[in-house]
Amino acid sequence: MAGPLGERSGLLGVDVVLASMSSAVVLGVEGHPVRVEVHAGNGLPGFTIVGLPDASCREARDRVRAAILSSGLTWPMERVTVNLAPSDVRKVGAGLDLAIALCVLAASKQVDVEQLARVGAVAELGLDGSLRPVKGLVGLADAVVCTDLIVAERGAEQAAVIRPGSVRAASCLRQVVDGLRGDGPLPPVVEVSEVAVGTGPVFDLADVRGQPMARLALEVAAAGGHHLLMVGSPGSGKTMLASRLVGLLPDLAPDDALLATKIHSVAGLGLPAGGLLRRPPFRAPHHTASSVALIGGGSSAIRPGEISMAHAGVLFLDELGEFPVAVLEALRQPLEDGVVRISRSAASATMPARFQLVAAMNPCPCGEGTTVGSCRCSEAARSRYARRLSAPLLDRFDLRIDVLAPDALLLLTEGKEEPSVEVARRVTEARAVSADRGVRCNAALSSSQIDQFASLDSSARALAERALRAGELSGRGLRRVRAVARTIADLQDARPQIDAQALSLALSLRSKPLLGGIS
Repeated sequence: MAGPLGERSGLLGVDVVLASMSSAVVLGVEGHPVRVEVHAGNGLPGFTIVGLPDASCREARDRVRAAILSSGLTWPMERVTVNLAPSDVRKVGAGLDLAIALCVLAASKQVDVEQLARVGAVAELGLDGSLRPVKGLVGLADAVVCTDLIVAERGAEQAAVIRPGSVRAASCLRQVVDGLRGDGPLPPVVEVSEVAVGTGPVFDLADVRGQPMARLALEVAAAGGHHLLMVGSPGSGKTMLASRLVGLLPDLAPDDALLATKIHSVAGLGLPAGGLLRRPPFRAPHHTASSVALIGGGSSAIRPGEISMAHAGVLFLDELGEFPVAVLEALRQPLEDGVVRISRSAASATMPARFQLVAAMNPCPCGEGTTVGSCRCSEAARSRYARRLSAPLLDRFDLRIDVLAPDALLLLTEGKEEPSVEVARRVTEARAVSADRGVRCNAALSSSQIDQFASLDSSARALAERALRAGELSGRGLRRVRAVARTIADLQDARPQIDAQALSLALSLRSKPLLGGIS
């Protein structure tokens, strides 16, 4: 009988060598462990990869052979079979190259097979033997089962974030082989930088002149995690306001920071020094983005879309009325569930998509619908434009406001408005109150929690009844209005019950937007 992996054994006089080591592949945004096994034995020289590899993974045969020869090592003149276990998981990408090369060398007795028992490897090989980084290194490093993980030098800090003290960065295959042979030192352990920087420039709310209602809506959105829709003419300040929301939000919680970092790593986005995202991400895709680009997916490999890249942060859709209707409707399920489930014939994945949606759009196609006598749109054009947002999607916006052009005197007045740092302080205090209730923000309150923490007093109950009877609110809308009223109360004095004043303000921030312009 054949011996265990890593030992020579004989069967009917046939001499074979088995070698194996740990690696990983990405499915969706998470890493999945893979065991690379190599069998080298008598027979016609050849190289076969089995275990459900995709095209890029099968091409490892040529990359590995060229890298081994370029590194001054010997390519085995034997029948080599590579198995990627488990065989029912599709292997995508070139991250298994280094593990395959090391197992081939061990199977051909150029590296001690026992040395592979404690190490794992995730890196792509260049034809010259150099190591190249792969996307999703944070999730891959978390999945590999080993004592020491060998990765490429570039991007090694990403892996060290999840495995501090056990990641070794190498520049080439020969360096790794020499270290395993004892002919040289092992690749050095990667030290993680403690520097933490934001994901982009942070704009100050003090730059926004006037717009008291829009500023209030932005503060309420930040404090409660509520979705916000702003409708107004061009130049009224919608984009300016939206870009300042991230500056009001607190730093990411450790779990959110790690998951957001994994997503950005898989997507190939840049990460800050230290490798870990600490500030909420801000994504602003163009209105020509396809459904796959926004939601995620793909044919050969499932990749995260913009809604997953905005996980734990803000997704800003400017010119909302210009997005394809099918793309907008695809947002409805992720907005409710906080995840997106993608199924393809080759694979399926569930990716996180808990984001705060902020959208801006003009009141009509020409953009001048808020000014009497200025709108150039026909009645039919205004009606078509207004129908681009379905009632179910519109109902998912907790805050819906009209942003009118600010007064000329306010724009010319010297001095600044309240800065972001002051507003962010109130937001942080309100979020702390939400955390005491067991939720990250009030938008995440369940129906039972709303009944417990956002009960209405008699005057507020009467106001809610009138709004329901008038058809101004749906059942979902009432729950969301109560959550917004809870946030408003938290920003003021955190009183236990919702009164008519807080509920009335919440209703005014959820008014029907002026879509279609002035009729």
